[in-house]
Amino acid sequence: MTSVLLLGFGAIGRHVAQLLSPELAAGTLSLTALVSDRAKHDGRPNHGAEVVDLPGLARLAGRADIDTSPSPRMFDGFDVIVECAGVPAAAQLGPSAIASGRPLVLTSVGALAAPEARAGLLAGPGRLHVTNGAIGGLDVLEAAAQADGLDTVEITTSKEASGLIRPWMSETEAARLRDLRPEDGPLTVFTGNPAEAIEKFPANVNIAVALAWATRGLSAGTSDADMLGASLERVQVVLQAVAGQTQSAHRIRAAGSAGEFTFDIRSTPSPENPATSGLTALSVTRTLRNVIAG
Repeated sequence: MTSVLLLGFGAIGRHVAQLLSPELAAGTLSLTALVSDRAKHDGRPNHGAEVVDLPGLARLAGRADIDTSPSPRMFDGFDVIVECAGVPAAAQLGPSAIASGRPLVLTSVGALAAPEARAGLLAGPGRLHVTNGAIGGLDVLEAAAQADGLDTVEITTSKEASGLIRPWMSETEAARLRDLRPEDGPLTVFTGNPAEAIEKFPANVNIAVALAWATRGLSAGTSDADMLGASLERVQVVLQAVAGQTQSAHRIRAAGSAGEFTFDIRSTPSPENPATSGLTALSVTRTLRNVIAG
């Protein structure tokens, strides 16, 4: 039996647990979900996962010495770690999971945009598995980038306008998004690269960083961390607000000597949270199954 630890059990984690029902029913996989506050999950369906907080995890691992600080010891007794907890938690806990030697499936790919977290997540000895999240076609772009066949890479993401309101915005900027109507069409709220986007729109940068990861290319003597750093500066991001849009929509364009590529993705919302793309959990589950299969 493969023992899997989920870091976080929000909309994505619960959806992943639902998707893993065949393995859970067959007894080939056990699922534990680590949350910060166990009481907040009382009464919610656990979909076959055992939901624990850090003291509960310590009891499961038989390690009374586990405290509140991230440590590789936290992951004793688990075969695979799956992060579904958001960028801050991924940056805090992910490096310790990697240091424990376990494979880590990373959902909050935006954590790779921060140099310190990126170094820890790529340090080993555990292997990092970066999910595609809510976008597809990355295998084609990865092949082209590894052959040095891409000159330009860009992604345009459109989301429901009110969901893009951020605390740093002025009242005028926020009101403009609140008052946007479907007939107004898309309103561009950001243009730049993923490294810049994470400062203003951290909840929307995961897919852009996943695209940068896939198109980082290959270079003898250059580390993945350095190649990703360059790719984060190269990929162009456009974020648009669309009033009344119920689905997240992404258009990826890339061009170079390998050809011209355009991918349009429009995914249905997660059954656990309409504000989250359902494709993210599908991608995480597929990645986990590939890791388990070896």
